[in-house]
Amino acid sequence: MTLLAVERIKLFSTRSPWWCALIAAFVTIGFSALIAGTSSEGMTLGVAGTQFGYTFGMPVVMVLAALAVTTEYRFGTMRTTFQAIPNRSAALLAKTTVVALMALVIGEISAFGSLAVSQLIQPDADLTLNTTAEWINVVGIGPVYALAAVLAIGVGILVRHSAGAIALLMIYSLAIEKLVPLIPNIGEDIYRWMPFNVVDRFITGENPPQVGPPASTSTLSPAMALAYFAGWAIVVLIISLGVAKKRDA
Repeated sequence: MTLLAVERIKLFSTRSPWWCALIAAFVTIGFSALIAGTSSEGMTLGVAGTQFGYTFGMPVVMVLAALAVTTEYRFGTMRTTFQAIPNRSAALLAKTTVVALMALVIGEISAFGSLAVSQLIQPDADLTLNTTAEWINVVGIGPVYALAAVLAIGVGILVRHSAGAIALLMIYSLAIEKLVPLIPNIGEDIYRWMPFNVVDRFITGENPPQVGPPASTSTLSPAMALAYFAGWAIVVLIISLGVAKKRDA
């Protein structure tokens, strides 16, 4: 608990996490409101469609998580942390826990905010949470943001430089995955297993909305899709913890 308290104080004593949290919520809710406001009469806006903006808020959350680690390396405070806490894995896991919980809260606020704004814009649309799938469409944003934060922290520990870690995360999530299907013959098969494509399956479910982002090409069930994405995040974090133990701070 002491480690968690220390990491909480370090995280919330700087401005960047607060700004990132506000931007993530604003972007997520803003894009969802844009979709709700521009959807045509021929396309039904469902609960899943109100969560369109999460794909734009998630990169901001990953920036927040990466900065939480790389900023300490940049200013040398990570060295002080490791001197005070010789168990590097414990210190980094405490930081990961705090940042992931913050990302979870940001995701839930953004998700329910998106739903509420969409209900105001489209009062005649059926946007009540009646089924388990619809609850997952909304409540699932928080866990996805949290896992994305864990993945970003792992990358931040490995790279240690803010610009490099952020560039790698953004280029991969926003560009590389989208270009994979262009590979002749095998591109679509590879893309089906790319982590951010798979996690879209968890959010949109087996019946993708008419309004919103393109449907995921993954064939996994929503539960398995979340587990698959979690596996990626955990593996990257474990590798980063191993590397952090062996090299100088």
